[in-house]
Amino acid sequence: MKAMDVEALIRLHISGDVTVTTHDSVHFEALIVSEAFLGVSRLKRQQMVYAALGPALTDGHIHAISIKTLTPVEANV
Repeated sequence: MKAMDVEALIRLHISGDVTVTTHDSVHFEALIVSEAFLGVSRLKRQQMVYAALGPALTDGHIHAISIKTLTPVEANV
């Protein structure tokens, strides 16, 4: 799976700025900056991202992902 495919999956469910990188197409790092995270706990934010990735996580296309979620204020955007 390519980083842009992971970005697209996240963007389908969470609006905002999404940046995903990978070095081997199964381990990813994602940075998501979204208004959707306002007033939402870190755990719930992670759950939102995992829900967006759904089958890609369970079928092995994504072996591991590091997720950083921020509001625009937290990202100083």
